[in-house]
Amino acid sequence: MPIAIGLEGSANKLGVGIILHPSSSTPSSPHDSAHSEDEAFTSKPTSPPVQILANLRHTFVSPPGTGFLPKDTAAHHRRWVVRLTKQALKQARIQLEDVDCICYTKGPGMGAPLGAVAIAARTLSQLWDKPLIGVNHCVGHIEMGRAITGAENPVVLYVSGGNTQVIAYSAQRYRIFGEALDIAVGNCLDRFARVLNISNDPAPGYNIEQLAKDGKCLLELPYAVKGMDVSFSGILARVEELARRLTTTTSTNPWLDPDTGLDITKSDLCFTLQETVFAMLVEITERAMAHVGAQQVLIVGGVGCNERLQQMMGIMASERGGSVYATDERFCIDNGIMIAHAGLLAHGKGFETKLEESTFTQRFRTDEVLVNWRD
Repeated sequence: MPIAIGLEGSANKLGVGIILHPSSSTPSSPHDSAHSEDEAFTSKPTSPPVQILANLRHTFVSPPGTGFLPKDTAAHHRRWVVRLTKQALKQARIQLEDVDCICYTKGPGMGAPLGAVAIAARTLSQLWDKPLIGVNHCVGHIEMGRAITGAENPVVLYVSGGNTQVIAYSAQRYRIFGEALDIAVGNCLDRFARVLNISNDPAPGYNIEQLAKDGKCLLELPYAVKGMDVSFSGILARVEELARRLTTTTSTNPWLDPDTGLDITKSDLCFTLQETVFAMLVEITERAMAHVGAQQVLIVGGVGCNERLQQMMGIMASERGGSVYATDERFCIDNGIMIAHAGLLAHGKGFETKLEESTFTQRFRTDEVLVNWRD
């Protein structure tokens, strides 16, 4: 019954997770989470069985109107990694001799935070004399999503602050069918939140989602789908112009929607941005489904928590006789358990990262990884 510790720190969230891959006859163990006290979780039988022993996370939150700088984020990870690791071991109720390997995010991500976590993983590996496993962040998201939802062979929409990709599995690789040509959809939402001075706590994208629920007016924005790829930078530039216009409105100089006569609000801008970029994502996902003949869609990554995106994708999938799979914020948002899970899958096939190769990289494409644990 192999056990792995996973360290994730590719952006502003530091995660430490401990996972066990049991035999089918092994009883469940407690599911400890930084955000919940759920009952024990065992994945559906269509994916490898997993038991989550600990899943802790701590987020670096910058002031409203600002982003998170790499050096400040790395300092946050260095301050918290020892504390979270100790807490995870305590919650998992395991001994060091029970651990089979130490897994860490090799990339992609922000350089300084990745480096902080890589150093921590190397240190633990040498202190405890455990094998080291470097994990692709994107593959971690996909494998955790499959394990949690039980999706068999879905088209994957991976949407986060740093990545936007439509993916399907073929011949031991996760093949990228389409992606963002400039900035990721999550980065688009985060940067717009700064313009509106929206809080970064718990996350700017989450706060945009809540504001968008009160939006009533759909304004016109560019719609940039180019084959299977998408572009968000022009959309961001245009919606930022609209946000600046909103700041100049007064009672004597109102900005009214020409169709409804209602005042344009901050919520309307959030609603407009969400509807536009999510429609683009649904379009390219549907095209990938048609190409590979898939009936399932799996949404992973931090933006995958967005209920409106899940709803729009669900409408498309149901019209095709398909279904949508997604997880909650414990597993959609960056976490250590997904790194532990993907690393343990690779470790089971004999993969190990040598100490001299335990580097990190900001560019590590999803399709570079040999996924030899799948048929």
